[in-house]
Amino acid sequence: MPLLTVIITLIVVGVVLWLINLIPMQRTIKTIINTIIVIVVIVWLMKIFGLWSYLSNITV
Repeated sequence: MPLLTVIITLIVVGVVLWLINLIPMQRTIKTIINTIIVIVVIVWLMKIFGLWSYLSNITV
């Protein structure tokens, strides 16, 4: 996946998070939605850069 696509996607996600924070709703619901979006983006980035398979092979 080209780096430009990753950057554009991150910008879009940032705008979506900003728009969610503009919607009048309870603070706890906004926090939950923001947290879920950030976790999904982090996992997506880890899969793109190949860190997900590296971390899944680690045994504790």
